[in-house]
Amino acid sequence: MSWLSPSDWQAVVLSLKVAGWATLLSLPPGLFVAYALARWHFPGRSLVNGLVHLPLILPPVVTGYLLLIGFAPNGVIGAALAKIGITVAFSWRGAALAAGIMAFPLMVRAIRLAIEAVDPKLEQAASTLGASRIASFATITLPLILPGILAGSITAFAKAMGEFGATITFVSNIPGQTQTLPLAIYSQLQVPGGEAEAARLVVISVTLALGALMVSEWLARRIAARIAGQT
Repeated sequence: MSWLSPSDWQAVVLSLKVAGWATLLSLPPGLFVAYALARWHFPGRSLVNGLVHLPLILPPVVTGYLLLIGFAPNGVIGAALAKIGITVAFSWRGAALAAGIMAFPLMVRAIRLAIEAVDPKLEQAASTLGASRIASFATITLPLILPGILAGSITAFAKAMGEFGATITFVSNIPGQTQTLPLAIYSQLQVPGGEAEAARLVVISVTLALGALMVSEWLARRIAARIAGQT
């Protein structure tokens, strides 16, 4: 990796940091929303489902603009956070937020499909034996959907690594602060003679994305085999 410049390394490290936090913070609400959509029937369920998948339909720039309105220093949420010393807009935190929102639908869909594949009668049987809803979920459903959770998390991580439109709109393109790999590639393509460095960053992006998918597939097979061996 000696052929990477310090600025390239900054972009790589920042991308991993942003994608990691985006995935980590998205997982708890993603698991809850996926379970609610798969198991519960409540008023407004279709609306919730539509809102969850809205980032996939809206242009990413629109998502970034809406985030900018809400989390800018003079925005409703941004002003409240500024009072406790938290800055989101034009920072790596904002990049993680934008990436997490764009990747959230992919995570929810993968986990929801895994939950729907589990027979609800298993949870009902645990309930008749005295287990609470949380206990039956933790001991029965959660182990069975681990491959889906893993697949959703890795997919969300890869999506967050490649997020561009919402990120550049919300946090701009500041080297060393918000310039992730996609933004660094874009910047190099705007500079005469920057195609070679852009190509190096493209190779890194493709390698990381393929590596994440291969690791996800390998871990999913291992977890599925272990679950099958325990049943």
